[in-house]
Amino acid sequence: MVVKKVFNFLSQVWEELQKVTWPTRAEAIRMTLTVVIVSGLIAAFIGSLDFVLTRAVTKILTSH
Repeated sequence: MVVKKVFNFLSQVWEELQKVTWPTRAEAIRMTLTVVIVSGLIAAFIGSLDFVLTRAVTKILTSH
């Protein structure tokens, strides 16, 4: 009974995978590069913001 349910589930998974529209190699590369670039820009922004705020807080706390 359990084996039948597992087989049925895997069969349904396979059917759904056949319906997926997979990206072409060029599309996958373009989308990957977009994610890498956007992630890098966000990381640079957050890093810069952290740097500026750390400097500001340090300056405020060390100047009596």
